[in-house]
Amino acid sequence: MVSKVGQIMVYVNNQDQAVKFWTEMVGFQVIAEENNGEMRWIEIAPTKEAETSIILHDKEFVAKMSPGLHLGTPSLMFFTENFDALHSHLTSHNITVGEVVNMPSGRVFNFADYEENYFAVMEK
Repeated sequence: MVSKVGQIMVYVNNQDQAVKFWTEMVGFQVIAEENNGEMRWIEIAPTKEAETSIILHDKEFVAKMSPGLHLGTPSLMFFTENFDALHSHLTSHNITVGEVVNMPSGRVFNFADYEENYFAVMEK
């Protein structure tokens, strides 16, 4: 049986730009980077101790290797205990940030990366 979500694959057009966005703008860390000469992937997470990480893969390479694979960006919901600070931080870095919405489960906003992929943040 599955016990947890370990990694989420995100396929990007520019891995270096994606790493810069996630580390410099969102505050994630590079956990690992592999490059076997043919395929490069970068693992990022909020902290080195995070149970789930994101793997940034080159979209063009993966499309060639697995032509039937859906390469769309998954809809990711991040949790934060510093909701207002994160919203302000992302907004101050000229990132596309949506309005705060009050949901029955808590406050939520979305933001976009450099490739216009949208992600959500919920206050926890």
